[in-house]
Amino acid sequence: MTYYAYMARNMGGKLYVGVSQNPGNRVKEHNTQRGSAFTKSGNFVIVFKEEYSSLKEARRREIQIKKWRREKKEFLIERYSHGLPTKQ
Repeated sequence: MTYYAYMARNMGGKLYVGVSQNPGNRVKEHNTQRGSAFTKSGNFVIVFKEEYSSLKEARRREIQIKKWRREKKEFLIERYSHGLPTKQ
């Protein structure tokens, strides 16, 4: 199975970091108030995602990213948006 570590941003600039097998559907859930309590404000779009072959690997990356300061997350998003490598 394929899993993704992803980041989504809302119009207010909030970043959400999560793991899902289908980030697109997961963001739809967030936007219809069926996701995390943090995302109840809705209007989230995916700004970053990485593919992993196991849930364990994806969770490890999610936890790593969640520990980062905002600037480092933004740098990762910038690299992703330009098609540059994001995995370390």
